[in-house]
Amino acid sequence: MQIRLDKLLADCGYGTRSEVKNKIRKKEVTINGTIAVKPEQKVNPGTDSICCGGKRLVYEPFSTFLFYKPAGCVTARTDKKEKTVMDYFPDSMRKSHVPVGRLDKDTEGILLITNDGVLNHRLLSPSYHVDKTYYAIVDAPVPEEAAEYFLKGVDIGDEKPCLPAKLEILPQTAEHSVYAAKLTICEGRFHQVKRMFAAAGCKVLHLKRLTFAGLTLEGLEKGSYRKLTEEEVADLMQMASLKNERD
Repeated sequence: MQIRLDKLLADCGYGTRSEVKNKIRKKEVTINGTIAVKPEQKVNPGTDSICCGGKRLVYEPFSTFLFYKPAGCVTARTDKKEKTVMDYFPDSMRKSHVPVGRLDKDTEGILLITNDGVLNHRLLSPSYHVDKTYYAIVDAPVPEEAAEYFLKGVDIGDEKPCLPAKLEILPQTAEHSVYAAKLTICEGRFHQVKRMFAAAGCKVLHLKRLTFAGLTLEGLEKGSYRKLTEEEVADLMQMASLKNERD
């Protein structure tokens, strides 16, 4: 696979197109030991040895990040009025990477960002049953029978009922006096969690996604992100039935 040198460097995080072109002009980039002179030069990242600033470039065609989305930003690549989740990432990633699914503006929690379109599609498809767990604070006690109701597949007004979901009603304590519950689903319909609780007679006041495909927010602050490890990516590939297809 051949790709323009300036695009490759930008995609790998060495700066914007104009910034990497400047690096090339300053003779900071080499290809197989020879100083690069043309930003538009085609290279093969799989076979060519490319260095920038003395460091060898490691090219990955796909990359996935775990992001702790804060409330108040929209899940979109760009927006003329609102701050987006991609505003927390370098400019070089805003054209190549997209969020996996959506979280409402007022919802916080775990969100994956990737440039792997096939993986993105499969992680969101109900066919692959990828679990997502949410913590919800609601305005009234969640009825005990809601757990069985959700497990059978609750009707939220769509053409088909929701797929079976696991509900855990959290007890009230002196330290945790709100009405709250955890809900695990394996699909992602429009406002699904809020509509499911509404079907049980509760309004969601606060919503946070705790897990996605077994991944958690451990070690992350709101608005921060990290790249997934090779093992974590392999697990996602396994869930999406992509591991054997790409081996």
